[in-house]
Parts: sequence; C-alpha cells; structure tokens
Amino acid sequence: MTEPPTSHTNSRSGRHATVTGARCGGPVNRATVLHAALEIVDRDGIDGLSMRRLANAVGRDPMVVYRHVANKAAVLDGIAEVVFAQLSVDASDADWAAQLRVIARDFRRLALAHPKAVPLLVTRPLATPLGLRPQAVVRPLEDILALLTRAGFSGADALHIYRALFGFLYGHVLNELQEIVERPEETDEVLRLGLHRLPITEFPLLRELAPALVGYDGATELERGLDILLTGLAATLPSKDQ
Repeated sequence: MTEPPTSHTNSRSGRHATVTGARCGGPVNRATVLHAALEIVDRDGIDGLSMRRLANAVGRDPMVVYRHVANKAAVLDGIAEVVFAQLSVDASDADWAAQLRVIARDFRRLALAHPKAVPLLVTRPLATPLGLRPQAVVRPLEDILALLTRAGFSGADALHIYRALFGFLYGHVLNELQEIVERPEETDEVLRLGLHRLPITEFPLLRELAPALVGYDGATELERGLDILLTGLAATLPSKDQ
C-alpha cells in the first residue's frame, strides 16, 4: 500500500527553496530553477519537463534559465541533487544498524513524496563519474562510510554495505511505486491483478498468492527486507568488532 506523499526538508542545511519568489519577479538562481523543475516533474513527469516550461515556471526568458543550468541533462542531474540533499545521515550514531534503518525509511519517504522523480534518483548519479557528481549526491555515501568505519567495519566492508543497502532500496521503491492493480473496482484479487490472463496450469503459485500481492504493504516489506539484509551483514562480515 503506497503512502501519501509527505513533506520533507533538508535537516542538514535547512534549505527548502520554493519558486514563489521567482514567479512573482523575485531573484532567480540555480536553486529556484531546480526546485521549479522538481515541481514540474512531480506534477507532469520527466517527459513533461522542457526548458521552455521551466522558464515559464520561474517567470523568465529561457536564456535566463540557461545561465544557471547548461541544458536539460544538467536540470535532470540537479533534480536528483535536490532530492538527495534532503537525505540526512547521522554518522555519529553508535547503533549503525538502527541508523541504516532510519536512512532507509527516510529514502522511502522521499521516493513517495517525489515518485515521478525516482527514476532520476536511480539513474542520473550513475551516469556521472563519482568525483564529478554534486556533493549533495555524494554526501550520503561519505557519511555512511563514516558511520560504518566508526562502528568497526573496514572501509571496503563499509562500501559493500552501502552498495547492498542502496541496491535494495532502489529495487524496493521501484517495485512499490509500480502499478499492480489492473481493475481496482473488482473485489476478486485474481481479477484485480489481471492474473486471470495467465493460464492457471502454468502459473499456479502466482494465482494462489493473489491475496498477498494485492495486500502489498511497502512499509512492512521495507522492514522485512532490512531485517534480512542487516542481520546477514552483521553475521557475515568478519571485520565488525563483536
């Protein structure tokens, strides 16, 4: 069950720029341009974003927008930057596993608040070499490495944990946000999911699990996945101080 989007600000910097001032003739800077772009994507999706629409959103000529972002690719990178800037990590937390749960829940909340931007969060950073990514995108990695090395993991193992965690999170939010119901008005789970289209002799388990598929709860699935992931990491990484 997908939760309604929630408002979330950047606890590290306190920044939560809006484009209201720009639309009213106020100053335009990179932050207002990127937040306007995020609003467009939130409303109309990535395909609904164009440089002209972005210029209209901030109340300026397109050439003004190009002073702050070189092209649409830079805008897409910037949208991922704006969202990742809201992901806070407490690298001083003595309970590394508990802090990773907080990060995971925080990332899920951001994904549900900006579902149409999630493909950018997953793909845009990977299109840029690590050292060339915006600092806001790299910061969670640095802070998680600090959290885990302070807890006693080696740097290599800390990196392994980061990759495992975010690999799981990316897959989880993409799965949670996909549309799984074909006929929401139906009360029969098989019909709601369109599973009646699959031959029962070839897909008996999927047909049998229709109630569980319809009853998908993203928050519960996240916690169960974290239980498996974190328990396994704690048990199998020998460099962790016991």
